[in-house]
Amino acid sequence: MTEKFLIEGEKKLEGEIEVRPAKNAAGALLAATLLTDKECVLDNIPRVNDILNLLEILKQVGKEIKWLDEKKVQIKEEGIDVSKLDFEKFSKARISVLLIGALLPRCKSFKISRPGGDRIGLRTINTHLQALKELGVKIEQDGDFYYFKRENLKGAKIVLSEFSVTATENLIMASVLSQGQTIIKIAAQEPSVQNLIEMLNKMGARIKKFWDHTLKIEGVKKLEGVENKIIPDPNEAGTFLVVGAAVGKKVLVKNLIPEHLELFLLKLKEIGVEFKRNRDSIEIKQSDNFRPAKIQALPYPGFPTDLLPVIVPLLTQAEGKSLIHDPLYENRLNYIHELRKMGADIEIVDPHRAFVFGRTPLSGVEIESWDIRAGASLIIAGLIAKGKTLVGNICQIDRGYEKIEERLQKIGAEIKRINIKNSIT
Repeated sequence: MTEKFLIEGEKKLEGEIEVRPAKNAAGALLAATLLTDKECVLDNIPRVNDILNLLEILKQVGKEIKWLDEKKVQIKEEGIDVSKLDFEKFSKARISVLLIGALLPRCKSFKISRPGGDRIGLRTINTHLQALKELGVKIEQDGDFYYFKRENLKGAKIVLSEFSVTATENLIMASVLSQGQTIIKIAAQEPSVQNLIEMLNKMGARIKKFWDHTLKIEGVKKLEGVENKIIPDPNEAGTFLVVGAAVGKKVLVKNLIPEHLELFLLKLKEIGVEFKRNRDSIEIKQSDNFRPAKIQALPYPGFPTDLLPVIVPLLTQAEGKSLIHDPLYENRLNYIHELRKMGADIEIVDPHRAFVFGRTPLSGVEIESWDIRAGASLIIAGLIAKGKTLVGNICQIDRGYEKIEERLQKIGAEIKRINIKNSIT
């Protein structure tokens, strides 16, 4: 028996839905607690599978985790023993890769297994490894394992080969306790990176941001404990805004930071979505006459790659031809095959681009989620579609969205989690 989502589409949704904490930011902040042996308290922890798995890894290597309430954890330690790292747990999620930069200042040698994550294409960690070697880290690979060894970490001028969020975060964590100054060029500036920098500076790090995607880090000898809060998830915010646009009568998306979604909101406006922007919420009004758009995923503050799959079901309801382009991941568009089963008229031009033709009616069928954001895309398509949609492999969705079906139910969606063997009857 496996869990699936059963969705009855064509229901108009109304009410308030709250954005939960950012998984990507939480992963970086939790990893950063390894940089100190002092007590840290992190508030607004998302209770999603990837983060719960990371907390278990921290426990195994020597951190004492105590839940102070439903969303707040206290993290203490008496010493780190990286030999107790559980490789099976490490390989479950991409977010585990952040432990590399956090462990390097504390451990002179260790090994890790290949990190897991979404099935959206070739996701090597070469950018991470290249940059860490510049700090004096010796790295060897043997099959699915990486071996790290270092003497002293020494600051350097490093140009990243791509705008990689996790590589930027790894390099920041490895640099804050290094000797001398580190300059990082082509640094990602996504909200999760900013959240990490804010926390590390509160701990005593000396990190400066510059407008041209440059970071300057002056190494310090030690970091203190900290109490810090994780930001709301911009990807979840964008998901619920599209839900409101696609099938909402009047939907208020609460607890978000609009400044994290500037280009995304501009594209919604271009498509014809009517909304009212507030300080920490956005009200989506019923919109019907959607226009096509050209959307390319870009590094922050550009259009987020994680929200490109989410907006595609909305584009199927726009009159005309839209173009989507994700230059980063060659398998990101796999979810389009599932949307086609529902009746979407989408032409994949190459592994990175697709034309979306609308307006096309969608019909409920049995489909499968490839990754977190593909799963969100299919849920939205199911809410639009006529009839019943059955979404499989929802463990992928649970990695990034906390009890998504329960929150959608509260605004009127007919979606439920079921255990099932057979197809829709």
